[in-house]
Amino acid sequence: MTNASQAPQGTPAHDPARKIVSVSQFVPATPQQVFDVLANPQMHSVIDGSGSVRGQLHAPARLSLGAKFGMSMRLGVPYRITNVVVEFDEARQIGWRHFGGHVWRYLLTAVEGGTLVTEQFDYSTNRA
Repeated sequence: MTNASQAPQGTPAHDPARKIVSVSQFVPATPQQVFDVLANPQMHSVIDGSGSVRGQLHAPARLSLGAKFGMSMRLGVPYRITNVVVEFDEARQIGWRHFGGHVWRYLLTAVEGGTLVTEQFDYSTNRA
């Protein structure tokens, strides 16, 4: 079994027992600077590496615990999705869940010269 702390930076790690896929990357910015980008739904299409996040439909200017936000997506076909913020610890952790129950979270760890950002796809809460 591999976890994010054992995988080389930038290499996805899958923990089937916990039902979490993780990847970590160093970012030369403070945890607060990274968090500010993650808490701004308008920035999600800019930072999405998959190209599936197309833009914000409805959202507050800054996310908070319990906030709902809608995104325009495309994964083969265009669709819309509404998320709710279920984890929010300023400058440390933010996560949101959609109707299927999956949680996307970001864990921020201060390291010398910046932040280690760990993105996790948590399907342990899947409703299907």
